[in-house]
Amino acid sequence: MSVPVMHQDYSDAVADLRRAYAALPVGEPVRLAKGTSNLFRPRARAAGGRLDVSAFAGVLDVDPAGRTADVLGMTTYEQLVDATLAHELMPLVVPQLKTITLGGAVTGLGIESSSFRNGPPHESMLDLDVLTGDGNVVTARADNEHRALFYGFPNSYGTLGYALRLRIELEPVARFVRLRHLSHRDPAAYFAAVAEICGTGRYDGEPVDFVDGTVFAPDELRCTIGNFVAAAPYTSNYTGMEVYYQSVRRRHEDFLTTRDYLWRWDTDWFWCSRAFGVQKPWLRRLVPKRHLRSDTYWKLIALEQRYGVMRRIDAARGKPIEERVVQDIEVPVDRAAEFLDFLHRDTGISPVWVCPLRQRDAEASWDLYQLDPDTLYINFGFWSTVRLRPGEPDGTHNRRVEVEVTRLGGRKSLYSTSCYPEDEFWKLYNGPTYRTLKDRYDPGGRLLDLFSKTVRGR
Repeated sequence: MSVPVMHQDYSDAVADLRRAYAALPVGEPVRLAKGTSNLFRPRARAAGGRLDVSAFAGVLDVDPAGRTADVLGMTTYEQLVDATLAHELMPLVVPQLKTITLGGAVTGLGIESSSFRNGPPHESMLDLDVLTGDGNVVTARADNEHRALFYGFPNSYGTLGYALRLRIELEPVARFVRLRHLSHRDPAAYFAAVAEICGTGRYDGEPVDFVDGTVFAPDELRCTIGNFVAAAPYTSNYTGMEVYYQSVRRRHEDFLTTRDYLWRWDTDWFWCSRAFGVQKPWLRRLVPKRHLRSDTYWKLIALEQRYGVMRRIDAARGKPIEERVVQDIEVPVDRAAEFLDFLHRDTGISPVWVCPLRQRDAEASWDLYQLDPDTLYINFGFWSTVRLRPGEPDGTHNRRVEVEVTRLGGRKSLYSTSCYPEDEFWKLYNGPTYRTLKDRYDPGGRLLDLFSKTVRGR
């Protein structure tokens, strides 16, 4: 459960953090001292000052009448959802994994099945306090002197500063969510149907609150639509022996509590838990259910990245070298079938997650991740390994994805593996605007820049 934090405690914590930041060695990169991460890409184990931000987890206030919440930046969505559901409210967008933080979702982007109507999480923030690279704490809003930081903070990945507090919009919920899994065999017809549902906000005469999808094979596609309902004839539970994505394949209709719907993907980290064997019934029975969650799997991945035990075993067995392909990308809906065909041909990865996205405010310009507000985009999430042919260097498939996404007029999230050449990177991610923000809010370069952090993995 989220623990409310007193405003005076927040003021004291800000003062303490500024002193701690000032005391870090100048000339060494600053990093957050965090116990968990939702970044898939490996990071170099480099020297640098560690900034303890553990005091910035908690919900300051939930205003049911105004439908807003005042939240500290390191608050996980699990904590935030617990606090808002108590008032029959939820954030406008709740990313899929429980330990994603609000500050992380805003600075690193986020998406979920309400994004076709609410955009990414940063579109529902009203203001935020940022510890900037120069050691100051500023409040950024769309209408004040830090307007440029407000619109430039999303997709900056902590390279301009760290979100300490955010005020966000909330929306009302019902107790349950009814799901319908619509089956398609033709990708073009599938994406046309997704576009129609998102455009009208309705299906079969009823309002639609959530839309996402799962592609199991080139000719086996599911579109999952959800709507809030006050009552349910039954509820399914995917926190124990049952696996959610498997139900998408075999069921036509389902009912979940709203809380269980929001975390339907977390128990098995979408489908990535199969890499650890815990989708096998005999092993799943042995695993304490409190460990069936995404942060458990991430810790196992982090250990493998650090020690490479399985990598060495695979090499000893003569297993072909594989490249980790972990990506979230967006392309316009009318190019989505084309991208999916490329993805199947080049990688053979399945399943693939599909999530429609449209910018909520047509007048806003989010400078470091610009989308056409008149376009519905399709996010593809794919996370697996792909065999490298003899002579192909690591990064081959990830780079091909980047080239294809650019060709199709899409965008690529930077939370995972990136292989862009530096000049191409800055053209795609608005280098001139970023440099202006960097010069203003981190003139001494105490924080890494965006290319160094997301591509070089420093």
